[in-house]
Amino acid sequence: MKKIYLDYAATTPVDKAVLKEMLPYFSEKFGNAMSVHSFGQDALQAMDTARTRVAKYFHAAPGEIIFTSGATESNNLAVKGVLKSYHSKHKVKPHIITTAFEHHCILDACKAAEKEGLAEVTFIKPDKEGIVSEKEIAKAIRKNTIFISVMYVNNEIGTVQPIAKIGKIVKAKNSERRAGFDFPIVFHTDATQAINYFDCDVDKLGVDLLSMSAHKIYGPKGAGMLYVRKGTRIRRIQDGGDQEYKLRAGTHNVPGIVGLGKAIEILHKNKGNDAQKIKILRNHLISRVLKEVSGSRLNGSRIKRSPNNANFSFQDVEGEGLLLSLDMEGVACSTGSACSSGALSPSHVLLSIGLKPEQAHGSLRVTLGKFTTKKDIDQAVNKIKNVVERLRKISGNILNDYYSAK
Repeated sequence: MKKIYLDYAATTPVDKAVLKEMLPYFSEKFGNAMSVHSFGQDALQAMDTARTRVAKYFHAAPGEIIFTSGATESNNLAVKGVLKSYHSKHKVKPHIITTAFEHHCILDACKAAEKEGLAEVTFIKPDKEGIVSEKEIAKAIRKNTIFISVMYVNNEIGTVQPIAKIGKIVKAKNSERRAGFDFPIVFHTDATQAINYFDCDVDKLGVDLLSMSAHKIYGPKGAGMLYVRKGTRIRRIQDGGDQEYKLRAGTHNVPGIVGLGKAIEILHKNKGNDAQKIKILRNHLISRVLKEVSGSRLNGSRIKRSPNNANFSFQDVEGEGLLLSLDMEGVACSTGSACSSGALSPSHVLLSIGLKPEQAHGSLRVTLGKFTTKKDIDQAVNKIKNVVERLRKISGNILNDYYSAK
């Protein structure tokens, strides 16, 4: 049985060209990039090449690219690094603005800061289409607001947020600030799910910080980046060496960084072509599911969403059962439900856009990539139809038995 992979938002396979470029840095060119001898300088040169490639993609300066282990570390550095910089010179409790459907690494970092008394936090809810209003962001800004974080593309429902509009608001607010509270608002976006498909020019977006992971763009796991605009007030959050312009201590993952640079270079060349092909397949998937599977709904805006994302809810179907049944049929997707501490909890993203818990439990995230074919989509839809029908019969029989016993 051929397996069909439709979970590209979770991770992507490493491109063969990326792997080829990485391989020498595991064994032949294994030097530490901080060493002054030739082995180290070979590694440093490879990192410099990767840094230049990444900077070019984001229209940034190489010195503004900080390599990390991935978006989770980048997001933690963004939140905690800005707070640390602020608290080093100011006593007034600062204010943070983020959204109610960010990735958990942003949500948890903000909630931890709030719990520890380091910041006040406002969580902006998206509308039922999964879009955050820039007007709501503007209304939430206070005199002591120092940090705003809004993800570019939601990782579950794929909706696209108005980052450039928010960037203009932040720029205007910063120009209004006067002496007495001289800490500017730092604007951050988690662009992990946006890199493949959307314009990530940091000047057009108006961001000061931007996070991403290599393994979402056909690069390796364990490598990522935080863009830090020159002059942004941020401090390191882990102690150690002076790597990455003294912002991220720790021995460089040279093979991972090389892989990130190559993946970015490939993406730069093929971005438009891949996006259009994937969008056509995604639209075909959505049309078939909504037409052929009764009791199905698309979660989030049909228009303002990533070309590769489709998130569905199915009435009278439990998401975990759907996910496991599809896996047994050879289709790999993910569900909006998540297991936490041994208890099944509905997706905070789906709840934030107004779904009821039972609707959120019956969700399925299907995400496409550059290796997805129309045949894959058609076979997957056929299997989704069959599995949903089978699970509904089982669910109905259980309910009938329950009420008969009563």
